[in-house]
Amino acid sequence: MQNEFNIIEHYFKRQEKQRSDVVIGIGDDGAVTQVQPEHQLVTVTDTLVEGVHFDQTTPARAVGHKCIAVNLSDLAAMGAEPCWISLALTLPDIDELWLNEFAAGLHEVCQYYGCTLIGGDTTRGPLTVTVTAQGQLPTGSALTRDGAKAGDWLYVSGPLGDAGLALDITQQRYPKASPHLQKLVERLHYPTPRVALGQSLRGVASACIDVSDGLLADLQHILSASGVGAEIELDRLPLSLAMTETLSQEDAFVKALTAGDDYELCFTVEESNRGRLETLTAHLKNRPVCIGRIQKVASEPITFKLFGEEYTLSLPRSGYNHFANIEADPS
Repeated sequence: MQNEFNIIEHYFKRQEKQRSDVVIGIGDDGAVTQVQPEHQLVTVTDTLVEGVHFDQTTPARAVGHKCIAVNLSDLAAMGAEPCWISLALTLPDIDELWLNEFAAGLHEVCQYYGCTLIGGDTTRGPLTVTVTAQGQLPTGSALTRDGAKAGDWLYVSGPLGDAGLALDITQQRYPKASPHLQKLVERLHYPTPRVALGQSLRGVASACIDVSDGLLADLQHILSASGVGAEIELDRLPLSLAMTETLSQEDAFVKALTAGDDYELCFTVEESNRGRLETLTAHLKNRPVCIGRIQKVASEPITFKLFGEEYTLSLPRSGYNHFANIEADPS
C-alpha cells in the first residue's frame, strides 16, 4: 500500500542530476544547501489549485511542468539563477498514472534549468501543488519593481495573450476553434520562464516583473512602486500569428494587455543602456520588444497610442484577480 513516504521515494527522489551545492537533500528533516560566497538568496512561492489554475482535463505532465516554470519565472524577474525546489503536494487519492506523468514533467523542467528538488511534503486533500523555488545572485544585483524612471523604455520578452486565448477557446468562449489551437494550448500548459534573459538584465534593466496576471496588471506594480506612468504603443505589442488570425485587432490588443499566464518578462531600460540590451539579446530567436516608454505620473497611469496617435481602448478588466468576486468583510 502506497503512503506519503513511498510517494516521495518513488516519484520525487529520482532526479538524475543533483546540484553539487546540495549538501543534504530529500530524505532528512530538512535540506541543507550551500550558497556561493558574495551571493544572496532569492525565495519565491506559487500555488496551483485544481479548478482555479487548471482543470481535470489538464495533462498531469503539464501540471508538473507549470508548477516549476511559474516559480522560475519569478526568479527570472529578479535576475536570479534557479537552484533549489521544494514541493508541497496535496492529493485527493493516489493515482499512479497521474503521479508518474506529473513527476516526469516536474523533473524535465528542473533538469533543463539546472535546479534540484530538495524536499517538501505530501498530504491528502483537494489537488493542490505548492512550490517554493530558491535561487541566488551576486550581492546587490537583484532586479526589482521600483527602479523605473520617466524616459525609460518599456519592453516585453515575447508574445502576449496566447495563454489567455487558449483558455478562452478550450472553454468554448469563441464559436469556432482556431487552427492554431495546439500551439496556443502549449503556451498555456508549458510556459517558458525567461531565466537566461533575466540574468542578462542584471545591471541593464531599471525595473522588472514577470507577466502572470496580465500585462496591465503587472506593469501597474512597477508603476506604483516607481511612482511613474507609462505610454504603450499598441501597434508594437508582440502578437503571435495565432492571435492575429483568430481575433480582431481590437480584441487582440485587449487580450494581449489583460490575459494572464504568459510568463514573459516586462522590464524598463534607461536610454543609456539600450545599446547594451541590443548586444546582450542579439543572439536570441525571440528578442525583447520595445512597446512604449515610462512617463511622469499623469491623471491616467497608463495611456495608449496607435501608429503615433492617442488611442482610447475599452478594457473590461486589467488582469486576473483571485478575489475579484469576493466581497470584503465590513468588520
